[in-house]
Amino acid sequence: MGDLLLQPPMEWRRPKDICPTPQFIVDGATRMDVCQGVLNDCWFLSAVASLSMYRPLLERVVPVEQSFQKGYDGSFYFRFWQYGEWEIVKVDDLLPTQKGKLIYLSSSQKEEFWSALLEKAYAKLKGGYLALNMGFPHEAMVDMTGGVTEVLTVASLPMDLAGFLKPLLAKGALVNCANCQGPLEQQNEFGILFRHAYSVTGLENVKTQFETVELIRVHNPWGKTEWQGRWSDMNGPEWRNVHEEEQQRLGRVQREDGEFWMLVSDFRQNFDLMEVCHLSEQTLNILDGPQRPWQCTMHHGSWVPNLSNPQFHLTLLEEDDDPSDPELTCSFLVALMQKHERLRGVHLAIGLDIYENHGRHAYLSPMDLRLVRPLISTNGYAQRREVVIRGRLAPVEGDIFVPDQQGPEICLLSRDGVLANLVKSPGGTFLIDQLGGKMLTGSEKKLALEHCKSFVVLMDSRGLAQLDWPEFQALWDKIRKWTDIFLRFDENRSQLLEYPEISPALKAAGMQVDDFVLQLIGQRYTEPDMTISYPGFLYLLMKLDSMIHKFQAYDIVGMGTVSVNYRQVTAPVIDDTSPTVLLSHR
Repeated sequence: MGDLLLQPPMEWRRPKDICPTPQFIVDGATRMDVCQGVLNDCWFLSAVASLSMYRPLLERVVPVEQSFQKGYDGSFYFRFWQYGEWEIVKVDDLLPTQKGKLIYLSSSQKEEFWSALLEKAYAKLKGGYLALNMGFPHEAMVDMTGGVTEVLTVASLPMDLAGFLKPLLAKGALVNCANCQGPLEQQNEFGILFRHAYSVTGLENVKTQFETVELIRVHNPWGKTEWQGRWSDMNGPEWRNVHEEEQQRLGRVQREDGEFWMLVSDFRQNFDLMEVCHLSEQTLNILDGPQRPWQCTMHHGSWVPNLSNPQFHLTLLEEDDDPSDPELTCSFLVALMQKHERLRGVHLAIGLDIYENHGRHAYLSPMDLRLVRPLISTNGYAQRREVVIRGRLAPVEGDIFVPDQQGPEICLLSRDGVLANLVKSPGGTFLIDQLGGKMLTGSEKKLALEHCKSFVVLMDSRGLAQLDWPEFQALWDKIRKWTDIFLRFDENRSQLLEYPEISPALKAAGMQVDDFVLQLIGQRYTEPDMTISYPGFLYLLMKLDSMIHKFQAYDIVGMGTVSVNYRQVTAPVIDDTSPTVLLSHR
């Protein structure tokens, strides 16, 4: 689990060695079961506290059927969302203790251990307890919901903060907040800790003897300090004007349990950062959520120097259904996420730009990016796992551009009344085996003999090593068509296609490829200066065209998957010295 923060006498103990009757969950898992220890992972605890407000969501992460009695084998398992998939993380129940007490996350009920074991599983996922030291709640919220999270400054939010928060909370969004204006874990004059993550757990109109006020409920996972200003749970005189039944409805408790109510106006004055996790359609269905949830499209890829700068095509078609807004706009969220940055110990600075597409072609070249100003951008670069753009635009087409930073990534396109399309293969993946030499790159200005031989093999449907007239005519038609495409996209008439010109040229030939395939093409079919020659372009198209047709021939029932035997796999290698392309289409 990595190096721990404490020196001996730290001991690893099982729950049965900490208390005589350990329980996995006691009277349900609640936000009061999340009490911070000596580790600076309040960001994770805050997310857990928010998640505990929604029992179905928490039970997806924390399977409640586990116990220390029936079926107990010394291990427990949990589920976390990791880049599009739910992963099971299994851990033993040995927990770090000092003087017989848990030193990290614990429950307010001493015999309850689900929260401590959840923290251990998350630490295993991220690379150890030390990997959890400092972070942002939105990272943990995404890992436990699969949602899309945006980070907002409170100052940038509408003056009607309650009106902004109510629809978010009603839609099942998880909200966290923090005050970042002072030194770590020190308090301001009203008891709010600096650089400490809190959870927003409720928003209510409260009736007093004189008026109705808007109060917001905030939870501190540390549980040791509370709000000491107006409407303080401990000694706020304002509560004297609230009927006892109203106080019971709100769940007001006069003790330092970490949860408190405060005026919305005081919230704005004492918190400056807010994180909102928008739950996915699948998650909202679990909660029996609204009829029109956010819908997500996801794309995996990576940025490789000189090869790929991921770009996506976003089409906005449906206007927002908001009668109070006279403008015709479409709302959307775009999120870019780094993969495994805690596990790898690499925190890259990432950002997003959105440009309007003026209909020339989908791919924006480096020259285009220098000449055109983006419609919307993230606020510079940020060393975060995820950056998000929330936007509202008139129904248009736009291109999303990911600035250079090398590493694996995932892009989420979410919409509410928006249709999001990715510029990628209609589905599936090409896997191209490497074959070196100039025959592959096609560096010759004229068609080489090897190219011509390969064309014959790829067009020879009878296995005779020669073409009949219909086959030759079909080949010639392809060459003429692809030559026209090459000339059209060779804008500087260099007899070479620049790397940014390859993708639109392939698309014009009816062969859409995703970023992964484009990277392979750049690595194996281009010259050192990242250009592709005319012979190389023809050869690439011929190979792709041939393998697509072979795949379609194998996929007799049109299921999008094929099963091939050893002979079918090896035949292209024996018949053709060119690289083998395997196509999987869904």
